[in-house]
Amino acid sequence: MTRTFDEIAAGLASVRDARPVRAGERIHVVGIGGSASVGAALSARAAGAVVTGCDTGGPSQYTAPASAAGIAIDWRHDPAHVVDPDGRPRVDRVAVTKALTSVHPDHPELRAARDAGLAVESVQQVIADAAATHGQRIVGVTGTHGKSTTTGWLVHLLAAGERDPAAFVGALLPSDLVGGGLPSTTRIGTGREFVVEADEYAGNFDPYRAWLAAVVSAEWDHPDVFADRAAVVDTIAGWIRRSVPSAGPEGREERPVLVANAGDPGVVEILDALEDWDGRRILVDLVADPAADLAAHRRELTERFGRLPGSSSLVGRLVSVGPDGTCADVLGPGIGGTPGPAVVRSPLPGRHLLVDGLVALAAALACGVTPEAALRAFATFRGVGRRMELKGDVGGVVVLDDYGHHPTAIRATFQAVRERYPGRRLWGVYEPLTFHRTAALLDDFAAVLATADRAAIVDIWAVRDPDTTIVSAGDLATAIEARGTPALATGSPEASADALAGLVEPGDVVLVMGGGRSYVTAERLVGRLAERDPS
Repeated sequence: MTRTFDEIAAGLASVRDARPVRAGERIHVVGIGGSASVGAALSARAAGAVVTGCDTGGPSQYTAPASAAGIAIDWRHDPAHVVDPDGRPRVDRVAVTKALTSVHPDHPELRAARDAGLAVESVQQVIADAAATHGQRIVGVTGTHGKSTTTGWLVHLLAAGERDPAAFVGALLPSDLVGGGLPSTTRIGTGREFVVEADEYAGNFDPYRAWLAAVVSAEWDHPDVFADRAAVVDTIAGWIRRSVPSAGPEGREERPVLVANAGDPGVVEILDALEDWDGRRILVDLVADPAADLAAHRRELTERFGRLPGSSSLVGRLVSVGPDGTCADVLGPGIGGTPGPAVVRSPLPGRHLLVDGLVALAAALACGVTPEAALRAFATFRGVGRRMELKGDVGGVVVLDDYGHHPTAIRATFQAVRERYPGRRLWGVYEPLTFHRTAALLDDFAAVLATADRAAIVDIWAVRDPDTTIVSAGDLATAIEARGTPALATGSPEASADALAGLVEPGDVVLVMGGGRSYVTAERLVGRLAERDPS
């Protein structure tokens, strides 16, 4: 069943123009364990707010930086967080994610806040307000796949280019990039750009009035709010149309910018839908043909999609993909030309991640990073958390953790794993994210997971699902086995790790995927393997 955006956001205040956070403003974040919630809390605190938070899930992989920053977190929900015994407000506003409002719109804390006349807003609204506090222009990265890696790579390039960006990313950035000694979803910076991972789900990105929007991909996902790919395309195109100009040098206005991966069919549909939009386009593409004429391809893209003045293209030609990463020839604004294209290398595996990098490169150049600085920094980006992250290599068994939870993402990650670890037996361990997605794409999930050598399905992570009866982990395991690949349903993340420890063998590569608690499976499996092979 497809629900409306308003149903998902039940009880939330309407999206509004961003306003500066007031010094000393008291903001309480309900459900602070999520990546965006921590991003809102840390960004608001840096903007001068007094921030508190609560969550019944206990500390998550994202919350340590918030605790280290002195944000008081209570690991339980209680209306007393927001009102006193007489119902008078203890805070100035409340922030929450739609993951909570979609299933608990009458959550006691939210209801108490509304009864007291407090604004209950999305965490994205708080992040947008934090950017407004310092007059920063928003650079938003969106798309079905690749948002976190592209956003993280862009932050890396901007920081290397001495632009000191502020940022929120839906994955952990390395501590040396964010400062503070801990990996974090949030970077505090005072430069012109505030970079955000702009989530399209149910209009989560609507508070972000971006100057530059980067679109990596567009495909059908989130079937609880999008009926088909056309709905995804329409939502992203509508967000881009609400982009805003930026004040340029000497007060000149800079038109909004769209950086678009023109190699993605869904993004092409977005470009076509924006034919009458007056923003500047920068088209990005990575071709596999070793004989491709990059200069001609740049002209073709610009003539088709970027006819407005100031539009341009950045194109790459894949040179190599292998265990040590990827390499491509690149031609773009200020990059390559005479005597030939520039060469970029990345230690990250897989063509799909190199595409993310080229989109980030094009966006960094548009923000003002010099080509020389961008090219120097390109190869030094090591990725974000939970994207083929190596958790351990114990007793000859490699354990990787990945956020992939869509058939397309899983397919690309499988290919990258086989390129990095050729000839080894691959275990595809998957914790499905949401019952509705699993049910709607069951055949697609089964088909791609069956391309692993062995498969294990962890219990489905419900998140915001009101109906948990429509499909099961066992249904998916059965569908995989029907395609000829041994598969089993292994139970909870903890039970799955315990089961796998008795099944995997030296030489195996175990890729653990999912958007819920699958990281627990990866970490626990490494521990169990160490117990099995203490050497």
